Amino acid sequence: MDLGQRLRELLKKISGKPYMDEAEVKLLIKEIQKILISSDVNIKLVFELSKRIEKNTLDKEKMKELSLKEHVLKVVYDELVNLMGAEYAPRLDKHKILVCGLFGSGKTTSIGKLAYFYKTKGLSVGVVGADCDRPAAKEQLGQLAKQAQVEYYTNYEEKNPIKIIEDAMSKSKEDVLIVDSAGRSAFDSNLSEELKKMNEKLKSEEVYLVVSADIGQIAGAQSESFKSAVPISGVIVTKLEGSGKGGGALSAVAASGAKIAFVGTGEKIKDFEIYNSERFVGKLLGMPDIKGLIEKIQEIGEQDLSKLQSDKFTIKLFYEQLKAAKKMGPLGNVLGMIGMSDVPKEMVAQSEGKLKKYEAMINSMTEAEKEDALLLRKNIKRIERVANGSGCSVNEVREFLSQFEKMDKMLNKFKNDRGMRKKIEKMMQDGKFNLPGMPGI
Repeated sequence: MDLGQRLRELLKKISGKPYMDEAEVKLLIKEIQKILISSDVNIKLVFELSKRIEKNTLDKEKMKELSLKEHVLKVVYDELVNLMGAEYAPRLDKHKILVCGLFGSGKTTSIGKLAYFYKTKGLSVGVVGADCDRPAAKEQLGQLAKQAQVEYYTNYEEKNPIKIIEDAMSKSKEDVLIVDSAGRSAFDSNLSEELKKMNEKLKSEEVYLVVSADIGQIAGAQSESFKSAVPISGVIVTKLEGSGKGGGALSAVAASGAKIAFVGTGEKIKDFEIYNSERFVGKLLGMPDIKGLIEKIQEIGEQDLSKLQSDKFTIKLFYEQLKAAKKMGPLGNVLGMIGMSDVPKEMVAQSEGKLKKYEAMINSMTEAEKEDALLLRKNIKRIERVANGSGCSVNEVREFLSQFEKMDKMLNKFKNDRGMRKKIEKMMQDGKFNLPGMPGI
């Protein structure tokens, strides 16, 4: 069980209680301590956090306009946000970046993601392969640069990273130039000297350190070591989605004084986000991330969603929306954004499987059928043809048509409900989902 699930289950236990005395508050704090320590959060940080939660939870002045559940949730939320560090704002102008990290941290992959991130912000990007120690590093980075569709500079035969940087700087005209550096199994004096020379030659405006979430609180010490060599402006934490020690890594980095800049949330080049402690903690506690969801929707294009309000809802339009929704990422991540992090994985997998079947069915339909679902509903031979073409059963096709009819009715109801539309539009404009007394997420 991960950190978020354990915290959510703990907070559920208090939601039905009408009153909480000092003894119960202390018991709650002990449970939070156990959860955080087992997730490799530094013990000293845990006890400092505990003292603040106890003091603020028992502050009756702050409880005046909140229910018990809201008050406790707000206190835990606020203190975890403080523990996990501040929000980061990367510069989005012309600048040079040096990226460093140890073996196994995910440094090279993160550079590909970083390049893709800046490209999506409208900046031209160049990547420099200056890791001359790991044999496959240059080739791997070249493939990632191609995937991100950015310029790539390196010399596969050259063993001197300074010469590679010099050559790249003389050729590059991109807005952002990102330089890879050599890793080691551990930080040592040789790596320190090499990084100092590379940073001096590049005259970098940003230096990012890459650490893996699965090393837990060791990430803090690693950050301190690299800061002794080069001015670390931000830390990229990778493998956050698959590690139970992510909270330990984030809190340790924040405690070291370094800023967490980005987090890797998956294997794909798009699985990369600017770090925001409010969103991270909100997800841990099961709060809806409406702002994040809106940003995802805007990424796939507002024009895709505007059709739902104006056009007749057809299977073809549903298919377009299905393809657009897939761009938002795995269904489990989207459910997390609306506060449904604990939906069983089997159920999520089953839902994703159904959507794949729906896509196969639609691909087996004629253009006329996609425009008019009645052609299918009234003709068993058409249904049988779609079933055979998609590898599904006749009953599964009928189930899809039934679901489509329900969606059509629901959308028509939404179009005619002005009050509901205004509420949704206001939420979309504000990018906030607020409970009384709760922070906007």
